[in-house]
Amino acid sequence: MAPRLRTSLALTPLLLALVACGADPDEDSPTPAPGSYATDPTPTATESGTTLAPVRAPKVLGTVATGLEAPWGIGFLPDGSALVTERDNGRVLQVSGESVTEVGTVDETRAEGEAGLLGLAVSPDFEEDRTVFLYTTTDRDNRVLRARFEDGRLGSTKAILTGIPNGYIHDGGRLAFGPDGFLYVSTGERGEPTLAQDPDSLGGKILRITTEGKAAPGNPDPSSPIWTLGHRNVQGLAFDDAGRLWASEFGQDTWDELNLITAGENYGWPRVEGKGSNSRYRNPQQQWRTDDASPSGLAFLDGHLWMASLKGERLWRVTVDGAKAVNPKGFFVGTYGRMRTAVAAPDGRLWVTTSNRDGRGDPQEGDDQILLVDPGTS
Repeated sequence: MAPRLRTSLALTPLLLALVACGADPDEDSPTPAPGSYATDPTPTATESGTTLAPVRAPKVLGTVATGLEAPWGIGFLPDGSALVTERDNGRVLQVSGESVTEVGTVDETRAEGEAGLLGLAVSPDFEEDRTVFLYTTTDRDNRVLRARFEDGRLGSTKAILTGIPNGYIHDGGRLAFGPDGFLYVSTGERGEPTLAQDPDSLGGKILRITTEGKAAPGNPDPSSPIWTLGHRNVQGLAFDDAGRLWASEFGQDTWDELNLITAGENYGWPRVEGKGSNSRYRNPQQQWRTDDASPSGLAFLDGHLWMASLKGERLWRVTVDGAKAVNPKGFFVGTYGRMRTAVAAPDGRLWVTTSNRDGRGDPQEGDDQILLVDPGTS
């Protein structure tokens, strides 16, 4: 197997001044000449009839951090630094500039297979409450934890939601605050497909809870945290600029999915994989062969969804056109290996993590990394 290209430049002022001097290749766009960006050659008409102007291809500017171990969740703090979870060792790191510091561990974490310390979300009121939220696997369940982060240290954790089914596979784990101030939680069905359709199980669902872990006001069942059901293993959640929730979901053998999430809807698993004809189940907006995606993290930035793919080893860009997701396009195919998480940074760029040390990848020097990506859309 030919070695993958690696970009190992540190994030320094000199780098930021010289980022136009080169580009990273991708499979679906022409390679840009020095000092330029590739663009989609012609405007594109979307399904709604809107014509999209050509946009530049995304470009990896360098690395934010290297030498990590299966980084999973990322949450930005008001000072511009970020907290990062590592799945297999239960560590929480703070990334600030070129510095990576361990700020705590989640001791109840029991990592095995796809399970471990997964998602992280920063309270929308962090400057007042200094609170962060974490999703972890224990020896009994998956659960959502709350902890204070102050004076550079993660405090003791408190479980606010327990009883999410755990397993060697399909643990979900993404956390995201919505514009309504409530916490959205993705869960998996731990390899037991029937859990996804069971209204009494928290497995195979998207949940919506308060910061105390209670069912949020306005949920389809006021007594339940369940927002939607019929999911196999959602690992990506992102809100667009109109407040719509999107989710990326692993299929089994045929179709991975990108779904627009609507309260109370059933997304079909295990009765449907990908698009179907039964009106009881909500169809995905986009679907991919599992070799091309195996999607994990999802971010929204500049009118596009950005989906990190593990087996597909690429970053997908999908245009949001109203309530439609159109024109999927893959970048960096095979260049950096497995891609786990994509998040929009405060400076208008993307952070994208690799996941080559998760037991299923081909680690190279510097792995795992957080890549700094110019989305090329502004």
